[in-house]
Amino acid sequence: MNENTEILKKALVRTKQEVAKVIIGYDQVVDLALIAIFTGTHALIEGVPGIAKTLLVRTLAHVMRCDFARIQFTPDLMPTDITGTHVFNLQTNEFSLVKGPVFCTFLLADEINRAPAKTQSALLQAMQERTVTIDRQTHRLSPNFTVFATQNPIEYEGTYPLPEAQKDRFMLKINMDPPGKTAELTLAQRMLGKDAPEDTLASGAVQQIITEELIGKLQAAMAGILVKEDLIAYIVDIVRKSREHQSILVGAGPRATQALLLSSRAFAAISGRDFVTPDDIKQMAYPVLEHRLILRPEYEIEGLTVKEVVENILKGIAVPR
Repeated sequence: MNENTEILKKALVRTKQEVAKVIIGYDQVVDLALIAIFTGTHALIEGVPGIAKTLLVRTLAHVMRCDFARIQFTPDLMPTDITGTHVFNLQTNEFSLVKGPVFCTFLLADEINRAPAKTQSALLQAMQERTVTIDRQTHRLSPNFTVFATQNPIEYEGTYPLPEAQKDRFMLKINMDPPGKTAELTLAQRMLGKDAPEDTLASGAVQQIITEELIGKLQAAMAGILVKEDLIAYIVDIVRKSREHQSILVGAGPRATQALLLSSRAFAAISGRDFVTPDDIKQMAYPVLEHRLILRPEYEIEGLTVKEVVENILKGIAVPR
């Protein structure tokens, strides 16, 4: 393992240790969030209310010394509420820019599907180009700008489904299910003392071990993770198979191929290796493909799930040796 990947490995281990002081029982969720950050992409988080989605992103921002902002998406939210606007200043007799919450490093777009498409689209340029255009003027965002958009999986009244073009810009989907019994018991016990998760984060017990400048260097270190040619071909085969499977109406596009490649490399780094294995690719296939695939209605009626389809696709493709 070369020097850069060794530094990356140590940084990931320490980050996970600090986040675990606040986020209990969600090791895999933390891994996926870190993968989104260290690959310079974005993540869609799905989970019921009160499951620590906001706390997760706040904790990551604290550990990495990054600016954090949260937007509560509602039907009356306007694009300028996200990007900002120019306001006339009577004292200076000129217009000045009042920046919106999108001018941060980690943005939590809470219940993103509660806002209409016009407002949702205000994030598209920011997510793709890390720039924002306000009154024909283009402003740069942080090079590490990352969107964590949340959705409630059980309450769809008054929501607007995300356009396929916007869902495709999220590298992966993170499912936050309720914690296991042991983790929930630990959480309940901690709530009665001074080490409740919110209090732990506010107390300064969680160390800030990474700077925003260092994130860019760690992202560059990902290039040192080896991906063999046969594994790249394996990734391409998986994504292409998703377009041909009989139960899928809309398969994954080329951006999914890139996402599966980058996320598998990051997963290998989080696992402490400087090379990618077929198991890394299998592990990342579902988070990368779930929100990109649309099943045919007749198969949905029969109760088929996207997870089952992804598993079927993986079983049907020969694993490189």
